[in-house]
Amino acid sequence: MKTKTEWNQRRETGVGEECGVFGIYDIDGKDVASSIYYGLCALQHRGQESCGIVVSDTRGERGNIAYHKDQGLVSEVFKADMLASLHGNLGIGHVRYSTTGGSTRENAQPLVLNYIKGTLALAHNGNLINAPELKEELVYGGAIFHTTTDSEMIAYCIAKERVHTRNVEEAILCTSRKIRGGYALVVMSPRKLVALRDPFGLKPLCIGKRGHAYVVASESCALDAVGAEFIRDIEPGEMIAITKDGIISNKELQQEKRAHCIFEYIYFARLDSTMDGIGIYDARIRLGRALAKAWPADADLVTGVPESGITAARGFAMETGLPFELAFYKNSYVGRTFIKPTQKERRSSVRIKLNVLEPVVRGKRIVLVDDSIVRGTTMANLIRMLKAAGAKEVHVRISAPPFLYPCYYGTDVPSNDQLIASEHTTEEIRTLIGADSLGYMKIEDLQTVVGDLGICKACFDNQYPVLEGKESRI
Repeated sequence: MKTKTEWNQRRETGVGEECGVFGIYDIDGKDVASSIYYGLCALQHRGQESCGIVVSDTRGERGNIAYHKDQGLVSEVFKADMLASLHGNLGIGHVRYSTTGGSTRENAQPLVLNYIKGTLALAHNGNLINAPELKEELVYGGAIFHTTTDSEMIAYCIAKERVHTRNVEEAILCTSRKIRGGYALVVMSPRKLVALRDPFGLKPLCIGKRGHAYVVASESCALDAVGAEFIRDIEPGEMIAITKDGIISNKELQQEKRAHCIFEYIYFARLDSTMDGIGIYDARIRLGRALAKAWPADADLVTGVPESGITAARGFAMETGLPFELAFYKNSYVGRTFIKPTQKERRSSVRIKLNVLEPVVRGKRIVLVDDSIVRGTTMANLIRMLKAAGAKEVHVRISAPPFLYPCYYGTDVPSNDQLIASEHTTEEIRTLIGADSLGYMKIEDLQTVVGDLGICKACFDNQYPVLEGKESRI
């Protein structure tokens, strides 16, 4: 079993990531590149550093694929002429966010491999906890790596297994028995689209249909973006294979224990998505209500930090009867500060991202709701801005418990020494950020937000659901 120090050292190498995946197979033979483009645009919040599209014409020669990927936003990487050049009725796409040190053009996905059985393309959301062991095995077997991602190891494993199996589905199943951690995969062979979700359900994945086209995506909002009807979530441990004959489901990997990432419901998923039967908007309203019951405040109004705290703030206002107001103007052309890769970039983003609406806050006692305090920099800046605009008091309420531990499954919660709550008490944090009061969501209230859904909340309670494939805690 690895120690926390060893895990933190591994994370500092920048191997893990949080991403969005998309795949589509149009059985009628229509080109799908533009649909992948719109699907990736809907998933842009899941990764802003690089993106890519791979397509195949299932009626053409095997291995006849086209692809393009690069660093940048989807709208920057793909222009009309580029999309027009990508012909094929089967394809996958990816938007990527890496941890510090992993943002390079080489790490952009989907990955494309040419090997003895043909061509394989793979897009991956998540992080493997046994990647070092896998890489060592592959290196000694002659593999040469061109990226620093876990995803390349998965692709190599599939290619290696495919030599000894009847089809790509069997190769993916064999590989899945070797990998440990959180993952959602979409894999494209020249004639098939395969999607797989880890047995714990740590990473989301769903499936939809548009006419005779089947679509898989990290979130249901991407199905909406391409006009596809949501069919269902792909179940934890389920693999689906899509061919010209339809869908085949395989549930050999399923297990009783589930551990859906609670952070998807608190922060990461888009507000209009539905995930494992739970509407994200409704979940965040419930977060705000639970927060208000636990930490009411004597105040004049409730506001939220755009966009992450707005819905929980509405729930807080509903529960308390306080008026809800928008206290900030958001510059929509600046990305999320949480997923900026360096502290310097985060600070710069905060300064140009939000501006206070002075008439709303002047002379008022304000409840300011957000979904998290990670390093404390952003919240301290916002409180200073509110008080400079005339706010009498700022009472901070956080719709998540304190972040105390890093995530090893692919969400970029930093290592312990960067988490303000791991080094300071709540009262110390309140003083450091300049709030008049501070209240965090109680960890026991998280389950009420998602009902009986099995959740992973290890970044709050240190109870990691999987380590080297076993139920355990680091």
